[in-house]
Amino acid sequence: MKAQIDVLLATYNGEKYLKEQIESILNQTYQNIRLIISDDCSKDNTRKILKEYEKKDSRVKVYEQNENIGCIKNFEFLLKQVKNEIYMLSDQDDVWMLEKIEKTYEQLENEKADLVFTDLEVVDSQLQTIEPSFNDFMKLCRKIKKYIRTNKINYLYNCVTGCTVMSRKKWIDKILPLPTKSKYVLHDHWIGLIISLEGKLTYLPERYIKYRQHEDNEVGTEKISHQFKRLEQVRELFINVKLGIFGTYVEQQEKFPENLKQFNQKAYQYFEMLKNKKNFNFKGWNIFHQLYKTETFLYYIENFIILNLPWLGKGIFQFRYFLLKLMKKR
Repeated sequence: MKAQIDVLLATYNGEKYLKEQIESILNQTYQNIRLIISDDCSKDNTRKILKEYEKKDSRVKVYEQNENIGCIKNFEFLLKQVKNEIYMLSDQDDVWMLEKIEKTYEQLENEKADLVFTDLEVVDSQLQTIEPSFNDFMKLCRKIKKYIRTNKINYLYNCVTGCTVMSRKKWIDKILPLPTKSKYVLHDHWIGLIISLEGKLTYLPERYIKYRQHEDNEVGTEKISHQFKRLEQVRELFINVKLGIFGTYVEQQEKFPENLKQFNQKAYQYFEMLKNKKNFNFKGWNIFHQLYKTETFLYYIENFIILNLPWLGKGIFQFRYFLLKLMKKR
């Protein structure tokens, strides 16, 4: 008999799309699952919908939080409920393709991996395609291919989309507690990172989820930096993101090997210093190089100018922004 798999679904005011998502999970070709749902004090009909499914399908188990704990803590609660050796994460508003569990499980076992993640198809509220590949759109494919066998896969940026994840229970003790220091380090970022430090990640380029984008998304495909008209805004965002990431790493130093403990601290200090360097910086360039040396030359130079030589980049940024506006890409 195939192994039973725990599917973890966190909900909050999800009545609009919830039934469609639950149906897509329960009707998978792989049927031996437990659908474990935790509702974070929804104010709409979400709890009513969940109770209906719990009553009619014995595979569904529903928990109701007494107070609003937020998305990350809700997933942390769900991770603590895992009983089977394999689990998956799920959002409340997507649609899973019929073979998602079956194909992801095959990859996990065939590769003897500790975590599998996949690509997604980005769709609108009516499930019409916006982007055929999320990872292409977010320019993650090169990073995934280059870093999949290393801990860089989720170190500087997040390549693992949570709702595509299948992983093994044995890593949960290392993952928990999920950090909440920064909004730039979400549960999927942390799970992918911690497992990559000692375990094996593998990737399926197939799109097994219709990743729905709508007005109520907590996390989506929006590229924040594309909204900015000035280089200073982009630079501030880049620095704040890295401070959030490395601040979290420093706070959780016991999770990291010795060589990364020291580097985490140096990287945090480097980005902290950059906050006070408005025009140019000549310190800590070796830290920048260690972080970005395996990126493409253009990506390396762009980020180096933005972070260390913003005075040089201001004119270039304004000209580039003007061209993209003409091309209707901004």
